[in-house]
Amino acid sequence: MRMTDRVAVVTGGGAGIGAALASALVDAGNRVVVVDLDGGAAQAVADRLGDRARALGGDVADDAVIAAAVDLAESTFGPLDVFVANAGTTAGMGLDSTDAAWSTALNVNVLAHVRAARLVIPRWLERGTPGYFLTTASAAGLLTQIGSATYSVSKHAAVGFAEWLSVTYGDRGVAVSCLCPMGVNTALLNSGFDSDREGASVAAAAVTSAGDVLEPDDVARTTLEAMEAERFLILPHPQVLTMYSQKSADYDRWIAGMRRYRSSLERSAPGHSTPDHSTLERSTLDSAADTRQG
Repeated sequence: MRMTDRVAVVTGGGAGIGAALASALVDAGNRVVVVDLDGGAAQAVADRLGDRARALGGDVADDAVIAAAVDLAESTFGPLDVFVANAGTTAGMGLDSTDAAWSTALNVNVLAHVRAARLVIPRWLERGTPGYFLTTASAAGLLTQIGSATYSVSKHAAVGFAEWLSVTYGDRGVAVSCLCPMGVNTALLNSGFDSDREGASVAAAAVTSAGDVLEPDDVARTTLEAMEAERFLILPHPQVLTMYSQKSADYDRWIAGMRRYRSSLERSAPGHSTPDHSTLERSTLDSAADTRQG
């Protein structure tokens, strides 16, 4: 599918990867509805993008907000072509995470995708026109998230749901991609994991010491190029594929390496410092192709 002259909805579009994706889509000649829990942030992005963008505030874990976003896109710009399920949360952390935190993580990081797909995919099938569903998951959905059970579990589920969508509808005119970055310079990383919650500094360090922290605009450019090619797995950090291969090749060895890496992160957590690369390499499966997580 050519990513031009399309109508798109981007959730979590008020900042970070979502704002960058909305901007990249508009720059490529598409029209976009920017949705965010922070309605003011969504409006600011839409204002910056001009007459090819509109804004909507609301919680995209709510069916009514998803429906309102699609209705706004179609009433303003025409039939929807692309749905970007990008909104995310770092609610919860370890075993002490409350049921409410688990509910938030699963609702935003997984069920919001399910509810969006439930709405838009039948419309695309009925129209007989191609549609594109992009899920923003995380490298944590392929590997794990040291420090946060809620994030790791919900992102694994997001990847699993995207896989299921592609297997089920990929030969019926619905393209599906799953974006799995490691560290990206966003508020989700900088204020979500890096906070005073127990385990948060370890979770943040696990991301920032694993590899380069990319800028959202770089991730957006990589994503649009992959969508043009209709590639399922989008990896702005190419090393994630090596890590994932190592994990599947020897699961026990990979877990042992991750335990060592977690221990090194926990030892350096009080000062909010991160292990140097030699410590990181010693904690991984082998020093030539180390298994680091994001």
